[in-house]
Amino acid sequence: MAKNIIVLGAGLVGSVIARDLSKEHNVTSVDINEEALDKLSSFGITTQVVDLGKLGEVRKVVAAFDLVIGAVPGFMGFAMVKEVIEAKKDIVDISFFPEDPFQLHELAKENGVTVVTDCGVAPGMGNIILGYHNKKMKVTNYECLVGGLPVVREWPYEYKAVFSPIDVIEEYIRPARYVENGYLITKDALSDAELIEFDRVGTLESWNSDGLRTLAETMEIPNMIEKTLRYPGCIEYLKVLRDSGFFSYDEIEVNGNKVRPVDVTAKLLFPKWKLKPGEEDFTVMRIRIEGEEEGKTKKLEYYLLDKYDRDNQIISMARTTGYTCTAVANLVLDGKFSRKGINPPEFVGEKEVNFQFVLNYLGTRGVFYEVREY
Repeated sequence: MAKNIIVLGAGLVGSVIARDLSKEHNVTSVDINEEALDKLSSFGITTQVVDLGKLGEVRKVVAAFDLVIGAVPGFMGFAMVKEVIEAKKDIVDISFFPEDPFQLHELAKENGVTVVTDCGVAPGMGNIILGYHNKKMKVTNYECLVGGLPVVREWPYEYKAVFSPIDVIEEYIRPARYVENGYLITKDALSDAELIEFDRVGTLESWNSDGLRTLAETMEIPNMIEKTLRYPGCIEYLKVLRDSGFFSYDEIEVNGNKVRPVDVTAKLLFPKWKLKPGEEDFTVMRIRIEGEEEGKTKKLEYYLLDKYDRDNQIISMARTTGYTCTAVANLVLDGKFSRKGINPPEFVGEKEVNFQFVLNYLGTRGVFYEVREY
């Protein structure tokens, strides 16, 4: 039976989520950007222009819906999720906000709400995969390498952004956490760069980023790391910008006006990072899991290489992120995942039936994870 779903945010990923869910459900998309909403009307999606950054607006707008999807920029995410919980509505969220989601755990339990956070590709699908195997084997090592890149490389950045520019810049400045020999290690973002060869892609450069997120808290695995992938040489430009202060949140005075350098940088860079209409991208992810299962050493590799959907003009990062979100949304709607409180994606993957559902759901949309033992 069709349910009533509201998608908060109509950006490149939020719009794809709305389109996918509208095939079987009644979907309303909400954003402050009328132009973004206009593009969804032809898909039978109801739209509302709302400033979701205003206190109380989220609580009001979600009141009549069965499920909420959060697809707002990260800096708005925590407050948005909190208002949804206070409205006593279940939510699947991809805003990837920097705050600790477990701060909202007790509030969500008190309100009888199911909250699934970080439900994208990585974090997201990587967590689901690890959550599944962590229940089947004693995992000792987890490594996730992931990146979304334009097919055509343009000097100097050789990168295109599909999320808000501030969220992208956060990857370059937020300290990266990983687990080594059971200890939580923190290093600068963009550190420990290394060149790695990927099947059907070629050589990419990996570097430390803060992608483990909840896994550092929920998993007792001695070695875990997540690294971001870019074309070789890209991070040198980013380090120059970062170390020169262009990513700083500290206000400076310019001609009597107080400005944050990061806001100016985002304003200048986003036009250069924005995908042009029809410009193609791809997503590559390699996950390696090592451990012991039934007394034997086991090494697994999941490999994703997803490309721009030319028929539907949907970018790969929106496909791999959005369809993971909509798969889990359907699990919540069908009552197959109903754990109350804050639930990172690794909790969703713990049950084999849910894990297989997500894989099959992605497969029907052309997003395939190749699995092998190595």
